[in-house]
Amino acid sequence: MAAVDGDISDDDVESAPPPAKSRMAGKVLVLYVGLPLLLLTGAGVGVYMSGILGGDAEAEQAVPVAAAPVYYDMPDFLVNLAGPPPQHYLKMRVALQVRDKESVPLIEAAMPRILDGFQTFLRELRPEDLEGSQGMLNLREELMRRLALATQEPLVKDVLFKEIIVQ
Repeated sequence: MAAVDGDISDDDVESAPPPAKSRMAGKVLVLYVGLPLLLLTGAGVGVYMSGILGGDAEAEQAVPVAAAPVYYDMPDFLVNLAGPPPQHYLKMRVALQVRDKESVPLIEAAMPRILDGFQTFLRELRPEDLEGSQGMLNLREELMRRLALATQEPLVKDVLFKEIIVQ
């Protein structure tokens, strides 16, 4: 037996795995101290970021309030459409969504040019050009283009159809 005891040195004893109690103490420390600390920190950051606690009052005041849209009603249009007989007519009521109230006098000043551009375009249309949603989309785009040409600057955001009758 002495030979067996002689083969075991002090180095082997030191490199032996630690007892089970010290490994268990590390897990308990992480479980009962580290995890709750991590959860509380995460909850605190979430509450702060949501603005419930310590929210930035200046950031809330910096949010711009959207201005109410401004609309301008155009006069009614009644034009005869191009094409073979029988004669077809287009009756149309349009509203323009203007970028701001200051643009309305500029639109009124350019109204003769706008009406001329609209009338000449509308008289060249055929009834087939106004069929379906694609026809309405093409009509809107062309009216927007003619508005931009007449006003020389982008005053109008959108053309809104109030009534369209093809007879």
